Amino acid sequence: MGWFERKSNNETLPEFWKTYVGHFQNKAPETIAETRFVVWDTETTGFSSETDRILCIGGVSLINKQITVKDSFEVFLQQDYYNAESATIHGILKREKQTCITEEEAIIQFLDYIKDAVLVGHHVGFDVKMFNTALQRHQLPPLKNKTLDTGLLYKNTLLATSMLKKKDHYTLDELAEKFNISQKDRHTALGDSLITAMVFLDILERFKLNHLRDLFRKQTPRRSPFW
Repeated sequence: MGWFERKSNNETLPEFWKTYVGHFQNKAPETIAETRFVVWDTETTGFSSETDRILCIGGVSLINKQITVKDSFEVFLQQDYYNAESATIHGILKREKQTCITEEEAIIQFLDYIKDAVLVGHHVGFDVKMFNTALQRHQLPPLKNKTLDTGLLYKNTLLATSMLKKKDHYTLDELAEKFNISQKDRHTALGDSLITAMVFLDILERFKLNHLRDLFRKQTPRRSPFW
């Protein structure tokens, strides 16, 4: 019997999930400098968490306001479901020469990579929803990590004192252009993670904050669900 082929819902969750959850037993860091952030992105077959699937997951680690290039993550997933239209955006072809792993193995590897890090993404709610749906398919609980959205941080804070009219959404392309960041590897999971990480660093530089709780308050000025 494999990790995910449990006979009933009452059976014990797999060891890799227990290990992942165990990281949250440690005391959470209070300052931004000592917090490990994982800036991540998913490339998918489409935009429906119910019918579409993850094709690729990419991520980079950020500690003390520095990108740890050696601590990066990228996996390609085997998927029978294929949307030709989405390939024109992210460039992942069904028969592209990439080493692909199962969704199950991707879950194991990603949870081992992120541990209890704060997950950062541009419109991160979409990536979380896609990954949580994958977890649900394998009878696992949702992610436990706290999240930060660079789109919300930019909208709620950087424009707070600006005379410019706010938009409902800001694309990663717009933020990359705003901060003069190269978009060479745009629309690849790892490439978008690196671009988002650089955007996040620029946002942190403008905030001049020290405490993590203040960063979450910047994301949700009136009420933070995490503090």
